[in-house]
Amino acid sequence: MSLKKQRISIFISIVVLILLNLFASSFFKRFDLTENKRYTLSESAKNIVADVDQPIIIDVYLKGEFPSAYKRLQRETRYLLEEFSAYNSQVKFNFINPLEDGGNAQEVAQKFYQAGMTPKTLNVYENGKTSESILFPWAVATYKNQSTKINLLKRNVGDTQEETVNNSVAQLEYMFADGFNKLVNQRSKKIAVMRGNGELPDAFIADFIQEMREYYYIAPFTLDSVASEPQKTLQKLKEFDLILEAKPTENYTEEEKYVLDQYIMNGGKALWLTESVAIEKDSLFTNPQNTTLAYPHDLNLTDFFFKYGIRINPNLINDIDSAPIILASGSGKQTEFNPYPWFYSPLAVTQKKHPIVNNIEAVKFDFANPIDTLKNNINKTILLKSSPYTKVEGTPLQISLDIIKEKPNPNLYKDGRQAMAVLLEGKFTSVYKNRIKPISLSEDLEEGKETKMLVVSDGNVIKNEFSQGKPKPLGYDRYTGNTYGNKEFLINAVNYMLDDAGLVDIRSKDVKLAFLSNKKIEAEKLKWQLINILLPLALLGIFALAFFAIRKRKYVK
Repeated sequence: MSLKKQRISIFISIVVLILLNLFASSFFKRFDLTENKRYTLSESAKNIVADVDQPIIIDVYLKGEFPSAYKRLQRETRYLLEEFSAYNSQVKFNFINPLEDGGNAQEVAQKFYQAGMTPKTLNVYENGKTSESILFPWAVATYKNQSTKINLLKRNVGDTQEETVNNSVAQLEYMFADGFNKLVNQRSKKIAVMRGNGELPDAFIADFIQEMREYYYIAPFTLDSVASEPQKTLQKLKEFDLILEAKPTENYTEEEKYVLDQYIMNGGKALWLTESVAIEKDSLFTNPQNTTLAYPHDLNLTDFFFKYGIRINPNLINDIDSAPIILASGSGKQTEFNPYPWFYSPLAVTQKKHPIVNNIEAVKFDFANPIDTLKNNINKTILLKSSPYTKVEGTPLQISLDIIKEKPNPNLYKDGRQAMAVLLEGKFTSVYKNRIKPISLSEDLEEGKETKMLVVSDGNVIKNEFSQGKPKPLGYDRYTGNTYGNKEFLINAVNYMLDDAGLVDIRSKDVKLAFLSNKKIEAEKLKWQLINILLPLALLGIFALAFFAIRKRKYVK
């Protein structure tokens, strides 16, 4: 080839390379080769950040020294944020070590707790040893001078370390998308917190309401004016997208029920936390004999729920799988708080794959009632049940703290898993169809529009503790340090019923990570160490002998 042709060939090659680079710089594509597509953002998540034109800054507090399993959570968090950033460069993130400056770990942990970000103390078994570590599984996203906290660790009662990490990774996309949604999208839906029928005071639902304000407009609503202005009351109620009934204790009139029924018929959604047995745990401590009476309490809602397809029975669920009761012993500085089995506080762990309950911690109930589902055209999903070791007790029933001294007889706990939370979806039929109406309304619907309703047979599920003038986080037990899934369950439920962004669909995304067995590692540690050290040396020796033999044969000839 002549020199001129060589120069032309080199020139053409350079031009082609330049054109390819220009094309590659304008065309961007990432490929997810994982089996479960865990690095592919859902359309709902993409839609939330698609039009963001100002930086979203995410500070992730997952940097530092912690067990190897949780380093996976750190890596998966980074991979996910890289996906968000690749889709929209306005998403920017930093990983921060809260203990990097050498501060006192307990003081730093206390600051996180005061900010509403509870640290996790880990007792981790690794390499045959047990160690303790403090983890700060939180991120803070900031957008236009507004911030929101994002919990990165999803722990279920009884989960192993690997299951905890797996659940956390599975929910990472939802948690970040949910956080971004709070910052980016304006609130539009309205929730009515019902008043006037003896519901829980504001102080005992404050934590949940405060959380809901990040998503929706919240306002109290009373049915007091139903008797005098029924039409106006219904019209005002219809301005709300969902009603929240948090443990009503006073009977409903027929007029109130009719307005609520017509609200449902017009497509209104409802979250009912109600029960058919009157009993309070506090009465066990105020009574000198430490006893109290549980008795049926009909709120005049039996026919209301029966028509919609459920029945809350006036019985109590006694479940061996339950949360402990904390009792004090001693006095003054010698006072000790000890946990005792308390079978009237069942812990509901779902086995159903549903966006509301997928990957949440156990939900704690107190004196819950079993729910029966009845046949009609409404789709019913039992979200939470008691354990298989359940006994259903009729009322009236005297309950005493002395039962903590008794060992349960397993032969009596054979009533099976009892429903405690049921989701109803579909077109409801009016409770007052073919019945005399208690009041006159301008429009009476006997067949309703498509809607949703969730019924939970215990009002205490939404009740937060209150001390020193401040509400405690819903689901947090200050005596045991356990955090139950009550808040997450209720937030998911409301988001599911009012969801516009499709966020709840992300919760169903199933991500599985492969973990090594610690026991198998310990048992086969020496074998694999020898393989990793000796096998490469053996292969190198074989290669050297073969190379020497080939050279010897070649030069001998």
